[in-house]
Amino acid sequence: MENDLLVIDSHQHFWQVGRFDYPWMTPGVEVLCQDYLPPALEPILKRCGVEKTVLVQASNSLEETRWLLSLADRSPFIAGVVGWVDLTTEHVGRQLDEFVRHAKFKGVRHLVESEPADDWLIQPRVLDGMRALAAYGVPYDLLVHIRHLKCAKILSENCPGLRLVIDHMAKPPIARNELDEWARQIKELAASANVWCKLSGLVTEANWANWSVEDLKPFVNTALEYFGPQRMMFGSDWPVCLLAASYHRVLEAFQYLLVELSDEDRNRIFAGNANELYQLQPQDSLSLWERVGVRA
Repeated sequence: MENDLLVIDSHQHFWQVGRFDYPWMTPGVEVLCQDYLPPALEPILKRCGVEKTVLVQASNSLEETRWLLSLADRSPFIAGVVGWVDLTTEHVGRQLDEFVRHAKFKGVRHLVESEPADDWLIQPRVLDGMRALAAYGVPYDLLVHIRHLKCAKILSENCPGLRLVIDHMAKPPIARNELDEWARQIKELAASANVWCKLSGLVTEANWANWSVEDLKPFVNTALEYFGPQRMMFGSDWPVCLLAASYHRVLEAFQYLLVELSDEDRNRIFAGNANELYQLQPQDSLSLWERVGVRA
C-alpha cells in the first residue's frame, strides 16, 4: 500500500553492542545483537516516506540518554528522545534539570518489564519520581505487560497530571490469540484520560515466522475501540521488529489495518498524536526548560 500520509514514527531505537547494559539481549534474538545506528535507518525512512522519529531508550542509563541526545543532535530526522532518569532517587529533579534543557528531550522510560517486582510502578519512591515528571511536563512511556496493567491504572489515578503512553499495546498475547484478559485490563486503563497507546511492537508478539495482518486485527480494533484515534500513535519498534518483519512491512500492515478510518483519524495516528504527546512541534530551538519555565 502506498504511503500518502505524513508519518512520524513514535518508537524506534539505536544501540551499540557493549556500550551500555542491554538486559534484553539474550539467546534467540541474534539479529538484534549488532549495532543499529542512524545511517542504517535513514534510507529506510526515506523509502517509506517517514518524516520524523522518536528515539526511545533501551538501557536504564543516564549515559545512554546523553548518547541518544548526541545522536539526535547529529540526525535531523530524530524529532525527540525518550530517555531515562532514576525515578527511585531523591535526585531525580537534578537529572531532569540536566535533560529538559535539551530541545529534543521529550520523555522518560524505564525497562519495567525487567523489574522482578510487578508493582514497581506504584512503589512510593517511584510514585514520587512520577510526580516529578508531571511537574516538569515530561511524559512517561509504559513498557509493560498484562501483569503490570493494574499497577499502571493505579499510577494513572495517582498522577492525573502525568501523560502516560503504553508501549506496544502492553504486548498482547497475539501468537496465542488470547484476547479477553488483555482486552479487559486495557479497557480499564483506557478509562484514564491521561493514558495514550502506541500501535507498535505487535509483529513480535505474533508468530514471527508466519504472522498476518488478520492476526493483529482483533487486538488493534480493541485498542481503537477503547482509546479512540485521539490517543493512539504509530511506532515501528525498529530494529526490534526485524525479528518478524521489515520496517516497510510493519508500516504497510498498520496502514492496511487503519484504512477504513477517516483521513483525519489516520493523520492523528500516523503523525498528529505523536506531535501532541511529545510536543514535537513547533520545530524550533526551544528546550522544554525554556517552554515551561522549569528552574534548576
